[in-house]
Amino acid sequence: MVGSRRAWQEQQRHGLTVKLPSKHRVNKKWRKLKLKDVFTWRLLKTVALGQVLSVLVCGTAVTSQYLEKAHVDTPMLQSFLHYALLLLTYTTALAFRKGEESIFQILKSKWWKYLLMALTDVEANYTVVKAYQFTTLTSIQLLDCFVIPVLMVLSWFFLKTRYRLLHFIAVGVCLLGVAAMVGADLLAGRDQGSNSNLLLGDCLVLISAALYAVSNVCQEYTVKNLSRAEFLGMMGLFGTLISGVQMAILEIKPIMAISWDWKKCLLFVAFMLCMYGLYSFMPVVMKMTSATAVNLSLLTADLFSLLCGIFLFQFKFSALYIVSFVVITVGFIMFNVVPTYTPDSSGNSERAYQTVATSEVIQAEGETVLDEEQQQPVSFTATIFNREHLSN
Repeated sequence: MVGSRRAWQEQQRHGLTVKLPSKHRVNKKWRKLKLKDVFTWRLLKTVALGQVLSVLVCGTAVTSQYLEKAHVDTPMLQSFLHYALLLLTYTTALAFRKGEESIFQILKSKWWKYLLMALTDVEANYTVVKAYQFTTLTSIQLLDCFVIPVLMVLSWFFLKTRYRLLHFIAVGVCLLGVAAMVGADLLAGRDQGSNSNLLLGDCLVLISAALYAVSNVCQEYTVKNLSRAEFLGMMGLFGTLISGVQMAILEIKPIMAISWDWKKCLLFVAFMLCMYGLYSFMPVVMKMTSATAVNLSLLTADLFSLLCGIFLFQFKFSALYIVSFVVITVGFIMFNVVPTYTPDSSGNSERAYQTVATSEVIQAEGETVLDEEQQQPVSFTATIFNREHLSN
């Protein structure tokens, strides 16, 4: 028995499709799952990388706050700068490729797809910034979470991702953490923003969340099926064009009105580098997990911004911020512990699925086996992964 299980594990590590013996069953109740089996190096790395993304988002928020205090209102200029940096690096790298992966072949066959992807991304950034002019910070924090259910729906239909019950519970836990953060803001009197047109502002937030969801699903598909360099190169090219045109139409006067000094220049550079790091690093994390998992990890970005605000902008501290961070992190871990599945593209069986989460737990003869060394998605052609179980 031990030898056959080891042989199966060896085949699994090499990415082979294996028909599991009937004695192998998923332990749904996780009764014998130990902490060391849950908190694997891969899971901890995923959590850490997700928080790095949150810190980068925090950097963009802090620099934007300083620019706002300096009476600089040029969101399209800020977007244009980081898209231009993507253009100078990733698009230039694509220009030196030859053959089927050359930039000319990519543009010839897929230019309109990347144009639409860049358009959704640029407008998602723009609409959420405009929302601050019409609605409150509390509304933005709450309604921005709309991106997560939209992502799950889009991933279900277009990426064929299948979720388990624990994934929905994990999302609920993360949203409870967001509610704690918003409650702390209200208690601290930080319901900032405008209330000149709450309905318009709230609609802009929802539109932004939907656009972010579409952009993230497209990004997940591209980095997992094509390449990170291609995605970033095309985003740099078309993002620069779209944001440049929009900037020329909407922000010529605000840009001309800026009283430039070294501090403002440094803030623009810091914002550009944070966004460049976010765009460069996010596909790496997304390839390891999913667009939904990445956005769950980004829920802590507001908390990092608030902690920075305590020291930089004299925000009032609340213990609920710590509670919120812990709750969101627990929800993120719950989401990544249990694997999600996508249909096997090889077509070997309509019951074959590939794991796309951070770990895979198999129960064999009462003993829990955790495959931590999995490098490629593994297809399981077995009755335990049929549609009935996946719907649970």
